[in-house]
Amino acid sequence: MESEKIQVYILSQQSLFRFGVQHTLSDLQDMVVSGTAEISDSVLNVADNQPPDVILLDIDGASDAGLTLAKKIKQHAPSIAIVVLASNPSDEQLFEVLKGQAASYLNKESTGDQLVETIRRVARGEHPINESLTARPKVAEQVLLQFQELSRRTEAEAVISPLTPREMQILKYIGLGYLNKQIAAELSISEQTIKNHVTSILRKLNANARTEAVVLALKQGLINLN
Repeated sequence: MESEKIQVYILSQQSLFRFGVQHTLSDLQDMVVSGTAEISDSVLNVADNQPPDVILLDIDGASDAGLTLAKKIKQHAPSIAIVVLASNPSDEQLFEVLKGQAASYLNKESTGDQLVETIRRVARGEHPINESLTARPKVAEQVLLQFQELSRRTEAEAVISPLTPREMQILKYIGLGYLNKQIAAELSISEQTIKNHVTSILRKLNANARTEAVVLALKQGLINLN
């Protein structure tokens, strides 16, 4: 059934790129392109009403606008996985992509097979972008410094909304590296219920991503990972 396939949405300023990627994915049995568009805030309506599983975001020609849009998409629909594509990946851009909460950062020179595998991985809840940090120590250091600054800022902020016991339980699993599917199996509840809880957690903690939520909760003493 088409509803069971991975729903992919393609965003790019280049019509030929959109067409090429759509053609690459067209014969696959486990995914379908649900739409394509240029980079603009109009896609937020799609994120609200018919959110795809994965958005492919080509930031060539619209780097700042594309990364800003990535943040907006994650705020509207945290469950959508974003794969950012660029012709000239760099440490500086990777850091900004990480701040935009993307799940993956791909060179547009990647093969069709690499793109397909990345889509499948992020649709399963994986974050291949984290693997980039092991090969880029300067970016890893930047991320660490940012979280340290976030922690200092959080200590001076007002008390955040309390989490329910179930939300704290789920957030602890997230901190231990569990994916939604694994948490659902551990707690014997549906993966969709886990996604709903995660959305609630992000809203209550005013966080844009799972990692940020874990850091905030740890600093507030709401959870521990022992």
